Amino acid sequence: MATGSIVLPLRHPLHTAKAAASVDRLSGGRLVLGIASGDRPVEFPAFGVDFEQRSALFRENLRVIRTVLAEEFPVLHSSYGDLHGTADLVPKPTGRLPMLVTGHSGQRLDWIAEHADGWITYPRGIERQADVAAHWRAAVETAAPGAFKPFVQSFYVDLSDDPDQPPTPIHLGFRGGRNFVFRFLDVLRAIGVNHVILNLKYGARDASEVLEEIGKEILPQLEADTMAATAH
Repeated sequence: MATGSIVLPLRHPLHTAKAAASVDRLSGGRLVLGIASGDRPVEFPAFGVDFEQRSALFRENLRVIRTVLAEEFPVLHSSYGDLHGTADLVPKPTGRLPMLVTGHSGQRLDWIAEHADGWITYPRGIERQADVAAHWRAAVETAAPGAFKPFVQSFYVDLSDDPDQPPTPIHLGFRGGRNFVFRFLDVLRAIGVNHVILNLKYGARDASEVLEEIGKEILPQLEADTMAATAH
């Protein structure tokens, strides 16, 4: 199970860490936490947070979360408060809690590759996305040689009930039949996209029907192609 992106600068890191660890425990270690610095200036005054400081606050917030999730009775200082080794955050997660940075969140790609467990980015043309995926893999190899840190993108899809309907563009995605959607996802797999976040916001059909069709008609084909590519 994965969250949408939590805007770290707008939340106290101890609250975020406590909630995330609790969900991780309740889900049997299945939580993947999407995190971001935020990009909507209108939200920040409501929390008394300086919008221009969001990039620095994002780094500091993540540092605090990592520390309190990994260490017992930690000693740390931050602009959010201090811990002196006399208090602990519980529960701890079942293991290292995967946290994926969304967009750049005001950070360099090498910083994301070092500190995140994966990267969620935006849809682009196939050739451009292939270049971005390659740059990500190179950054990960430099920051953490041999580590797997997934490259993830979103994809808005309005799945037609006609499986052969050709695609037409919509915001950050396409409207079309399942045969096109399969081919598109298969191309993304081939260029190095490890996970795709499907967004059905603009879909005309019932979401449960769309998910059932994707599960029955598209995912098995993708799995078969992935296994064939791995075998070769």
